[in-house]
Amino acid sequence: MIDHAGIRNILPHRHPILLVDAALELHPFDRIVTVKAVSGSEPCYANMAEGLDPSAFTYPKSLLIESFCQSGAVLWLESIRSRGESLNGTLIFAAAKNVRFHSPVHPGDTVRHRLKIDQLVGDNAFLSGQSFVGDKPVMTIGEAIAVVRPNDGTAHRA
Repeated sequence: MIDHAGIRNILPHRHPILLVDAALELHPFDRIVTVKAVSGSEPCYANMAEGLDPSAFTYPKSLLIESFCQSGAVLWLESIRSRGESLNGTLIFAAAKNVRFHSPVHPGDTVRHRLKIDQLVGDNAFLSGQSFVGDKPVMTIGEAIAVVRPNDGTAHRA
């Protein structure tokens, strides 16, 4: 298990965009299970009017995807570190395909992401998995792609 302090040592993200609280399982170069507790004090709920319908407090889908992808970053970075290596660059979320949302997430829910590395090709990782609240699936990602942006200042141009 990796607690929140350990997650902060792995990911460069900080409040309010650090969206992984802990890793419950990690199998290098294979799979990870992480959790994200959704709170009513999240910045996405700031300045909301009083008396809104509960559906107004649905956690944004974009943040759910970001939390999933940060979980993938933890898996990839810790996998590399397990070999005594480091990454020469910054991980960037590039794309997601075949994303399905099954059920909304609300404050008070704890989201559990279960994802795996399907393939590593050079500086690209292909991930897939599901997110749950309890035993109920809330999101499925058929394919997410993460890439490494080099730290040396070079950029690939089309």
